Amino acid sequence: MAELAGYDYFDVEADVGVHAWGPTRAEAFARAALGVLALAITPEGVEARESREVRAQGDSLETLLVSFINECLYVHEIEGFAVRRVDVDTLSERLIHSVLHGEPIDLARHSAGTVVKAATLHGVSVIENAGIHDVRLVVDV
Repeated sequence: MAELAGYDYFDVEADVGVHAWGPTRAEAFARAALGVLALAITPEGVEARESREVRAQGDSLETLLVSFINECLYVHEIEGFAVRRVDVDTLSERLIHSVLHGEPIDLARHSAGTVVKAATLHGVSVIENAGIHDVRLVVDV
């Protein structure tokens, strides 16, 4: 991993795996959300003109991650919001608060990619190794 923070994808039969990392757990969660939302609409083509708050809770870091990603997907799908950047400002063992920066989806400018149905608990992990926070999850597409 050359970048201090980022995301990439791994193969999972019939679904997509998202791997994200960062120097803090909050950054890793933010990159995971961006990685999932980038499957639907490439962030580089989105302007950060508006913001949406996202809150979630979970009984563990793993369920918190899945709940958070699903709340982000809700904002994308139901509110028609394309995301450029994700900032996580509060993250505890059970609660997360973040801000999605982007704009309403404009199909003339934003080409639709993969339809992401939901994040799943299958294969989800949240770990720290040598100061790098690493998260993995599988999304149903």
